[in-house]
Amino acid sequence: MHIELKFNEFASSPLAPADSLWTTDATSSVRLRMEEGCLDEPITVHQMFKASVEKYGHMHALASKKNKKWEKITFIEYYQFCWTAARSFIKLGLERFHGVAILGFNSAEWFFSAVGAIMAGGIMTGIYATNSPEACQYVANDSKANIIVVENQKQLDKILQIRERLPHLKAIVQYSGQLQQKISNLYSWEEFMDLGLDIPEKQLEDIISSQRANQCCVLIYTSGTTGNPKGVMLSHDNITWTASHASMVGEVQPADTKQESLVSYLPLSHIAAQIYDLWTGIMFGELVYFAQPDALKGSLVNTLREVCPTSHMGVPRVWEKMMEKIKQGISQCGYVKKKLMTWAMSVSLEANQKDDEKPFLFSLADSLVLQRLRAELGLSCCQKFFSGAAPIGSETVQFFLGLNIRLYEAYGMSESTGPHFMSGPKAYKLPSCGKVVPGCRYKMANVDSEGTGEICFWGRNIFMGFLNMEDKTREALDEDGWLHSGDLGKIDEEGFLYITGRMKELIITAGGENVPPVPIEEAVKKELPIISNAMLIGDKRKFLSMLLTLKCCVDTETMEPTEELSVEAVDFCRQLGSQATKVSDIIERKDKEVYQAIQEGINRVNSAATSHAQRIQKWTIVRKDFSVSGGELGPTMKLHRPVVLQMYHKVIESLYQEYAKCLQVLCYRSLIMFELIFCNHINTKHIHKHD
Repeated sequence: MHIELKFNEFASSPLAPADSLWTTDATSSVRLRMEEGCLDEPITVHQMFKASVEKYGHMHALASKKNKKWEKITFIEYYQFCWTAARSFIKLGLERFHGVAILGFNSAEWFFSAVGAIMAGGIMTGIYATNSPEACQYVANDSKANIIVVENQKQLDKILQIRERLPHLKAIVQYSGQLQQKISNLYSWEEFMDLGLDIPEKQLEDIISSQRANQCCVLIYTSGTTGNPKGVMLSHDNITWTASHASMVGEVQPADTKQESLVSYLPLSHIAAQIYDLWTGIMFGELVYFAQPDALKGSLVNTLREVCPTSHMGVPRVWEKMMEKIKQGISQCGYVKKKLMTWAMSVSLEANQKDDEKPFLFSLADSLVLQRLRAELGLSCCQKFFSGAAPIGSETVQFFLGLNIRLYEAYGMSESTGPHFMSGPKAYKLPSCGKVVPGCRYKMANVDSEGTGEICFWGRNIFMGFLNMEDKTREALDEDGWLHSGDLGKIDEEGFLYITGRMKELIITAGGENVPPVPIEEAVKKELPIISNAMLIGDKRKFLSMLLTLKCCVDTETMEPTEELSVEAVDFCRQLGSQATKVSDIIERKDKEVYQAIQEGINRVNSAATSHAQRIQKWTIVRKDFSVSGGELGPTMKLHRPVVLQMYHKVIESLYQEYAKCLQVLCYRSLIMFELIFCNHINTKHIHKHD
């Protein structure tokens, strides 16, 4: 197919008729939030791709490692593969506005399936690779998936378990590894790509020409900490407008100026990775390298060293794990090298916390020490470092400032197609999340006396609605169409946003005190480097308590936390004179030194509390660190508080029962004391009377 000759056939299309800003029907259209400052012409995903191929056609777009060599394809080839996949989806019977679900690790085939599904008139739906068969079933059914694209046998087995319960499913495609069994309507990737060769190109062209920018093309499923996940419907305009505008703050360069490169490894079913890797990659002509499936088990740094990307994004837990690894490496260095690194990092941290011109000493520290350390991480050419999907701790931010790495935090939701506020080279102020994305608006609802209120969003990035969930959509969008985030924050005089907590996470004690848990949890982790996760408890309770987990090694195969303490945790113990190497050596008060050190750390946190009600009165260490596989953490390592509350219900109740028993004993003793005093008083009066 000669793509260059076909581009003129896809002219700009008018918007589909729509009266409302939202819908819960995947086949419906919405009215776009077009207004002054946000008047860019709405385009579809195909029109965005077409424009990029015209500009960057012969430049490399995607790179995959096969047989220890990087194989690259151009934007023209990328488009051709998506076109071919689209024809094959049509051949398999993909119906308009029905789902194509993709279940597996990031790859070129994932991208081809995503774009091809949209070209063919379907709705692209990512499924987390960590999902159970039942969770996969819910997403596939809700999105009316006609085709499910799986990575390998492991993911295929999940779908085969639930296949009979998927009435809309017509075919399964496996994109990696050989098929281990012959099953009807199961295709290898090679078979799939050949399927649609007899589909007339005119048929696909007509489908593409019928697409409108205000129609649904992507479904993002929230992690569903309470109840079923919600299907966030995103329009073509949500995707194309956000890819264009969010990147402005991050100063992403178009490829005809300077081609950006990045490594794709975070779950593409999450909006942060999808916008960053897939859609912005197309919009700006970036070169996307695909990490190995075991990236988060340790191979990511090897890929980064090979690729040397110009831009890198991680969720907070990824940056935290990188920090722990670096600390571990430094602790194993000799005395002189350790001192040199510590000195260089302290110089860098001090210089980066000021807006002044960097001193000579900083340049010396950077060139002598820090450049080499960044090169070890594969970040020697990286100019932009992003953190998103969850709040990042100040300790992590400051640690990386010590490496002369500024982490630009992005804040948004799936419902805002990712970032609504962003930090960047010209919008950076700690500890803020940056400023509102150009073309977007915000307002603060129910602002209190301290200027804190609920953050509300407005813009072309605001979602169409939750699929098949009218009540939930009405909860999220008010009558005027503003998206209510559920997050609490304040804006300073320069327009920088500071997140102070989440309304649903806000703890309201029995005494009516409002306590945001995250700042207290972060303070505990900062004071105690042995602590991996800290979760504050106290909603409707008389006092605050806390669940703690210790930093442990992770099984590189299963990613399950083990019993073995991490190097940093062991070092912490050694400094106290403790010989503990396992969690079981410490818990249940077996290690008095560690328990005393933790209590002292919590005392320091309590001393900075704004009120007595915000002090931690009780705490306990649980046997196992939180994990994705355990259910305590979501796919982006975000803490699932309702899950933890349910899992550790007995442990939590025991903290409060113990307190209640102590209170009973105290009351009983007080009563006896009162009786003794009273009786003594009566006896004394009696004696005086006789006198």
